[in-house]
Amino acid sequence: MSSPLTFSTVAMLTLAPLLWAGNAIVGRLVHDLISPFTLNLIRWCLAFVVLLPVAGYVLRKNSAMWQCWKQYAWLGMLGIGSYNGLLYLALKTSSPINVTLVSSSMPIWMLVIGRVWFGITVNSRQITGALLSVLGVAVVLSRGDAQQLLGLHLVPGDWFMLLATIVWSIYSWLLARSGQTMPGQADIRGNWAAFLMAQMVFGIGWSAVLVGGEAAAGDLVFTPNGTLAAALLFIVLGPAIAAYRFWGEGVKRAGPATAGFFGNLIPLFTALLSIAVLGEAPQLYHALAFALIVGGIIVSSRR
Repeated sequence: MSSPLTFSTVAMLTLAPLLWAGNAIVGRLVHDLISPFTLNLIRWCLAFVVLLPVAGYVLRKNSAMWQCWKQYAWLGMLGIGSYNGLLYLALKTSSPINVTLVSSSMPIWMLVIGRVWFGITVNSRQITGALLSVLGVAVVLSRGDAQQLLGLHLVPGDWFMLLATIVWSIYSWLLARSGQTMPGQADIRGNWAAFLMAQMVFGIGWSAVLVGGEAAAGDLVFTPNGTLAAALLFIVLGPAIAAYRFWGEGVKRAGPATAGFFGNLIPLFTALLSIAVLGEAPQLYHALAFALIVGGIIVSSRR
């Protein structure tokens, strides 16, 4: 059962998309320096090392994690091992505007998966909110010109991003329901670092399998330099650790259906970060898009 949105919940569900917007930009920046699954594996291995001093106790033989290892394995495979690897893979062949458009379908997938797999009731407010939110994303991507959307063409990267979006929607629902399906996990779930560590134990293993496939196909790329080091530092501390902490707590408080609408802040933040990087002036359509996305969040979360 979700709770009413509070300032702290909104802040958490807003900071996570902001950090993930930066993740997409940085991932695109270094796509020639490192292959996607290798980037994902190194990202989580470094995050594992960072959290080890405060959450290493979950690795002990008597840890409660082993009682629910199957659930942690699913969370790790979906949220740690698959989603970001697919995102980085999509950025190799697809343009940022196409990837962002595909990911804007997340609120729809959240509602569909919630209805089909978890039996939730989808009401008219949630449907209206989803439409408003997606419309806001369309305004960002089209730069206020509908003709821009007509010129979009799907490439392999777009399909990878669609798969990533579905994977993340399933992950969010499993994350929200983990409190009911994983008994005896209070010590782990009460510590966000330990909860993330328990997922990484299995997610890193899945990431390593994907890197093995990448190497076998001859697609493994790793060119270390200062740019890649700086990118990894940001990705590990921001999108990998802080954003997952914010998103996990936000989903637990607001519920995955409402949290899914905050995911549509990612394209808006991506556009604003591009403005900051490129020095472009903000436009009126940015304000309109923000109003539509926030309007979708408000409508969908009303009691």
